[in-house]
Amino acid sequence: MNTRIASLDDAAAMSRVLREIIAHTGRERPNDEAFVTRQYIANPANIRCTVAIDDGGVAIGFQSLIRAETGNRYNVPAGWGIIGAHISPRAHRQGVGSALFRSSREAAEEAGLEKIDAYIGADNLSGLGYYEAMGFQTCRAQEGIVQKVYTVG
Repeated sequence: MNTRIASLDDAAAMSRVLREIIAHTGRERPNDEAFVTRQYIANPANIRCTVAIDDGGVAIGFQSLIRAETGNRYNVPAGWGIIGAHISPRAHRQGVGSALFRSSREAAEEAGLEKIDAYIGADNLSGLGYYEAMGFQTCRAQEGIVQKVYTVG
């Protein structure tokens, strides 16, 4: 498995990863190629979007890191990072998340971020465990959502 910065050519494969997650969890979310391109690859606030590729050349996950802007929907302070990890269920517990976060943490340091926020569904136990394992600490909890923060550097 290796990681690299996602390109427009990865949109279909990243969309497929989102569909695999939906099939596994039942949690609906936008997942078409246009959404992936707009939200992750070509987002104007993008710092880095990293894709993980298995040894057969198939995308098995991706992680986006964007800079929070004033008034963002997650209520994250402007200038912090906002992270999102999406890993295919067939690739869980294989080090994909750790590899993706190494890339995102490096990008956060290069961008001069002080904090990174993760917005996780309270019922997403694997997501909560993942961010905890990466060093994120709970900073807010509200109905159905847990926000965790990571201090860069």
